[in-house]
Amino acid sequence: MHPLAETLLNEPVIAAVKTDEALTAALASPCSAVFLLASTLLTVDGLVHRIHDAGKLAVVHIDLVDGLSSREIAVDSLNALCHPDGIISTRPTLIRRARHRGLLTVQRAFILDSLSLTSLPGQLEQGKPDFVEILPGIMPRVIARSAPVHRCLSLQAACCGTKPMSWPPCAQVPPQFPPLRPPCGISEPEQDPS
Repeated sequence: MHPLAETLLNEPVIAAVKTDEALTAALASPCSAVFLLASTLLTVDGLVHRIHDAGKLAVVHIDLVDGLSSREIAVDSLNALCHPDGIISTRPTLIRRARHRGLLTVQRAFILDSLSLTSLPGQLEQGKPDFVEILPGIMPRVIARSAPVHRCLSLQAACCGTKPMSWPPCAQVPPQFPPLRPPCGISEPEQDPS
């Protein structure tokens, strides 16, 4: 595991920012890591330096840096340009390259159907990320079921009012986590009380 992974594990909330206003708020907050979800080749260096100057970890979503390609050389370019502490990507090849360059890695996985769930193990095996961020706010039972199999840590995004959480591999769903519920706006069927 990456040496900085412990910092993320100890965070109840990780700031994820897309705007300058959100970054300013994140830098004033007690969180120790910032996920940078929007930038360009012209702005990423200054944004990462602002995060570092505030004493926080800067994790850049490399897929969302406007002007970078999706090839492995993009990791080397980003690292040379602004020295982030880690990257986020949906691409296993970029995750693998970043890991080999000593960066903390967060692989984003969109689990939208059974095909995306069944392809996830191969993607994780290829990239071997430090963390997996499963979107959109996938059900805790699925995360708990897949975490032991893939031996990586899961970060859960907030959805439908639930709070983001992280827990180590092989962990059970925390008892304080709310029971499964349908996606936002869909009403649950009535349960027979008997």
